[in-house]
Amino acid sequence: MNKDDAIYVAGNRGLVGSSIQRLLRERGFQNILTRIHAELDLTRQEQVERFFEVHRPSYVFLAAARVGGIGANSSFPAQFIYDNLSIALNVINSAWRFGTRKLLNLGSSCIYPRLAPQPLKEEYLLTGPLEPTNEAYAVAKISAIKLCLHYNRQYGSDFFSLMPTNLYGPNDNFDFDSSHVLPALIRKLHIAKLLSKRDFEGIRKDVSRWRQDPDRGGESDGDIAERLKANGISADRVTLWGTGTPLREFLHVDDLAEACLLSMERPRSAGIGEFMNVGAGKDISIAELAQMIRGIVGYGGEVLFDATKPDGTPRKLLDVSRIFELGWRPRTALKEGIARTYQWYLEIYGKR
Repeated sequence: MNKDDAIYVAGNRGLVGSSIQRLLRERGFQNILTRIHAELDLTRQEQVERFFEVHRPSYVFLAAARVGGIGANSSFPAQFIYDNLSIALNVINSAWRFGTRKLLNLGSSCIYPRLAPQPLKEEYLLTGPLEPTNEAYAVAKISAIKLCLHYNRQYGSDFFSLMPTNLYGPNDNFDFDSSHVLPALIRKLHIAKLLSKRDFEGIRKDVSRWRQDPDRGGESDGDIAERLKANGISADRVTLWGTGTPLREFLHVDDLAEACLLSMERPRSAGIGEFMNVGAGKDISIAELAQMIRGIVGYGGEVLFDATKPDGTPRKLLDVSRIFELGWRPRTALKEGIARTYQWYLEIYGKR
């Protein structure tokens, strides 16, 4: 990529897109195209085609998606499959129609069968049933991989996919109803710490920060405590979904951004298969993760688990040997990355 090439970052306000945009700017790229949802709805074909026709980006980072945790995926599967299929179809087809040189499609480790052997190799794709709680999202992401593959075969395009593991970092989603496990843990334990200190002003500021969890004006301190208790948050304990035994792998989003630029700038002849995994190469149980975050946040209460709630896939550890062969390695240790993310959270929370 040349410094003045037109580069479109789809989803630039999200966790991944914002990190890619930061890294591009740090490396001197000048012509970065971005649009917020109100300006460009990627689920609308005519809008996407018009954008590509006018701006004709040479490179595209497809980081836009509807995302969420177990609860959101289970509650809104139609929205997850429709929106993510629409985004992939519109952006990938428009990139081909209007001459994009390279496109990098970002997926998810949930594409693999629920009970596939560990660690998850790229060749395990479509070898067994998916995890039911996020099947809709996974099917959309698998379709995007195959779109890239078949456009390459039929039209000679250079479209490629990366499948990252669970991500975290600045600009993550901390909403109780739609966040993934790591940001949800940070926020729950932070609020529990505030509750243990009877800092209801701090709790009100935190609640007002998140669009999907608005402040309910006029609530008493007792009302707030009761509402938090219904979400498993008390001054002396936090109760989480599941058993705590599932194993998960986590990668700081800035490490993924490095992998994205490396993949985008690779010679076409250096491609390895139709897509590659990106991960840390090691995992941790949800229970261990919760205790690590509890220590970083400084919460003195207990962390309990509600085994009547779903766990999701028992384990998701990616085989990252392919991208390691290209020279990429993650640089952020999990504890360090969580501490940095919590500091970012406090800085954003403190602005309200």
